[in-house]
Amino acid sequence: MKNLFLLFFIPVVSACDAQSSHRYISETGNTVNTRFTLPEGFKRTSENSGSFAYYLRHFPLKPHGAEVYYFDGRKKANRVHEAVLDIDVGTKDLQQCADAVMRLRGEYLFKTGQKNRIAFHFTNGFRAAYAEWSKGKRMKVEGNKTYWVKSASPDTGYASFRKYMDLIFMYAGTRSLEKEMKPVLKPSEIQIGDVFIQGGSPGHAVIVMDKAVHGQTGEILFLLAQSYMPAQSIHILKNPVDSNRSPWYALPSDVKLITPEWTFLVTDLKRFE
Repeated sequence: MKNLFLLFFIPVVSACDAQSSHRYISETGNTVNTRFTLPEGFKRTSENSGSFAYYLRHFPLKPHGAEVYYFDGRKKANRVHEAVLDIDVGTKDLQQCADAVMRLRGEYLFKTGQKNRIAFHFTNGFRAAYAEWSKGKRMKVEGNKTYWVKSASPDTGYASFRKYMDLIFMYAGTRSLEKEMKPVLKPSEIQIGDVFIQGGSPGHAVIVMDKAVHGQTGEILFLLAQSYMPAQSIHILKNPVDSNRSPWYALPSDVKLITPEWTFLVTDLKRFE
């Protein structure tokens, strides 16, 4: 039972141009920053090499033309992506939208030696810290109550970390992630690693993977990535509104940010502490 609730819903799917404009795609690029080129006049922002932003910008991608697959091996028919991140989706219907955001954040902290900062809240408010998990403690869930029980040997290896993340996916989601992130009060200050998120049943979340700024006008462009329902490969989204600059997005002139399978408000922008 995911997120402590039993949910029944039909995924929101909107029409999206089936033909991709490869104008800003370098087919030989194998990371986010080498796969996607920039419109004229734009330049990528400068990011510190150890930052979350740098990690996302340089995230490895599967070869150009890769498809999005569900956790059970089925291919996603609604082609809303321009690229697929080279990271597993798991074998259960767990790593959906907010889960993909938490996966990327957790992977970054784990791989950069910041394991003590890995912690996510369950939907019921329980703070599940990886530091406790790595000591051999496990979360015991009884109804809406959760607590730690020492039931395993200490383990700081990657396989154990992946099991921890799967448990997070089971009991956390858009509701909990939205609450633990801080709002970005000025959308014009959008950064790589920020998240457009609407908590709900269902809700949705997409994460900013790259950012560029026009040298003269100051216009901002950014890339977005998502997983969706059911659990599927994390992928870079097409821009269904501006196919001429897809997959780059600009901050909308009104309050709505339209993505292929969800519509956000610019006020839905949040940031990790």
